Amino acid sequence: MTDEFKPKRIIVTGGAGFIGSNFAHWVANNTDCHVTVLDKLTYAGNPENLAGLDPARVELVVGDICDEALLDELVPAADAVVHYAAESHNDNSIADPEPFLRTNVEGTYRLLEACRRHGKRMHHVSTDEVYGDLALDDPARFTEETPYRPSSPYSSSKAASDMLVRAWHRTYGLPVTISNCSNNYGPYQHVEKFIPRQITNILDGARPKLYGDGRNVRDWIHTEDHSSAVWAILTRGRVGETYLIGADGERDNVTVLRDILRAMGRPEDDFDWVRDRPGHDRRYAIDAAKLRRELGWEPAHTDFAEGLAQTIAWYRDNEAWWRPAKEATEARYAAQGQ
Repeated sequence: MTDEFKPKRIIVTGGAGFIGSNFAHWVANNTDCHVTVLDKLTYAGNPENLAGLDPARVELVVGDICDEALLDELVPAADAVVHYAAESHNDNSIADPEPFLRTNVEGTYRLLEACRRHGKRMHHVSTDEVYGDLALDDPARFTEETPYRPSSPYSSSKAASDMLVRAWHRTYGLPVTISNCSNNYGPYQHVEKFIPRQITNILDGARPKLYGDGRNVRDWIHTEDHSSAVWAILTRGRVGETYLIGADGERDNVTVLRDILRAMGRPEDDFDWVRDRPGHDRRYAIDAAKLRRELGWEPAHTDFAEGLAQTIAWYRDNEAWWRPAKEATEARYAAQGQ
């Protein structure tokens, strides 16, 4: 077991986004660490995601991870950088890949260089999509040894960022860790994403839409479990190592949609099929044995139906949070025929 790293001050990039803000809440609620959130507040970043947090513990700095001068102001005062900032929506990457290259590749490079200049630790948050996909009838799951085989502009940009992090560790000795996580769900997720889009469509009285044959499998994890795993890796993980984060949550999309419909009192066939996304990965599945074995981590949210019910309740109770983004999101999907 490695010596425990005990940061007192961390920077969380993308900390006003869905997964990053949930991590900021988790750190504030479970540790005495100070969090500086660095977020550009693009369409996916929302300062309301940090509402209710003590400003003496969680500070928001609006800025770009590609801004070298800003990084040189912030990084020296931190013990570590936890890097969540990313363009992350596959459909958007297909329509316009350029922002994904700038944020996910150049932004990661700028952070690595800032950490190298100032001798700081960095944890890089990535995705299981870098591994490509698995066949529906394949019993295999992704492990830390699975070869990279990204298939979309989004996953390719994340694969590139992972490789940069490894190179900075190998070449410069930068103390880094990497995590690759499966699909997150929970509060504060933008309405463009699968689960919130279905929930908010139903709340609006609209029929949800499902890509292709609906058999694409995703491995779902509650965002609080992702947060606790990242903290475990940051503080107890071995430097230079990669850890996969998952909670044995494999479900195909049509099953998840029917679960949502039933939970919201609608017939489970009350949805429309739409044409599939180009290059749509068939199945993701995470083997988190290394994380559990080395760090003793276990998920707390193991009942998907319960986690889904809590998520539905959050969107029902927080219409003022998601309503401003809903119309533009649906207009964008309609323009893509989805």
